[in-house]
Amino acid sequence: MKKYVNKQDPHGILFSILSRKRDFAHFSYPETHRCHCERLVCLKNPHTTCRAAFGVLVKTIHFLKSLPSFQNLQLNDRLVLLQNHWVPLFLLGLAQEHMTFEVWDFPASSILRNILMNGQQKSDDCPPTLAEVDKLKMFLNKVWSLDLSLNEYAYLKGAILFSQDVPGLKSRAVIAGLQEEAQRALHMLILCHHHPRDPHTFMDMLFTASTLQMEARSLVTELFFRPITGQTDLQELFNEIVNQ
Repeated sequence: MKKYVNKQDPHGILFSILSRKRDFAHFSYPETHRCHCERLVCLKNPHTTCRAAFGVLVKTIHFLKSLPSFQNLQLNDRLVLLQNHWVPLFLLGLAQEHMTFEVWDFPASSILRNILMNGQQKSDDCPPTLAEVDKLKMFLNKVWSLDLSLNEYAYLKGAILFSQDVPGLKSRAVIAGLQEEAQRALHMLILCHHHPRDPHTFMDMLFTASTLQMEARSLVTELFFRPITGQTDLQELFNEIVNQ
């Protein structure tokens, strides 16, 4: 298998994250912000779950890099597409890997920990709510209920990735053609399936995935990546991997 990332590069963000000895204890947040969130939750097993989720994210980006249609695009377009669609692609990766996770109520803020972490967290950080996590799990359950094949996952990811309806793209016509190609291939798979599925189910999933991009970005970041990446900007990580 082709090696896309040099995890041993001492100057790389990915190496820094994977080798960092972080405290996976729950992060605390100011009480003044907690009042705006209803029943805050956190991962039950953050050490195991965050590592697994980070592996899914890296694997997802490597899948994109293995696509000639993606690699042939300008670097700017590759980064823009990834920046705008990484959340639904990551969620499909969670579904494909059949990754499950459990949450419990977020613990009360620790005064001592707030003092120790003074100045190290952003004011807009907030643990996810149980309602947000339930919505995320509903999406995963919907994907699992379809029992998708590897090819169906691949074409579904392509249909989500190659969307020209985002600002900053240079090759909109080419990207629109790639999306049509992925949607057509997905439709043909549906028609050829031994137990034909309703194409509207897939279109509904595409719509749901696109809306999750905006709604779930903060949720996914805080739930799966903040405990392991700290305040590292995920976009910087994407840039590093795509440029490898």
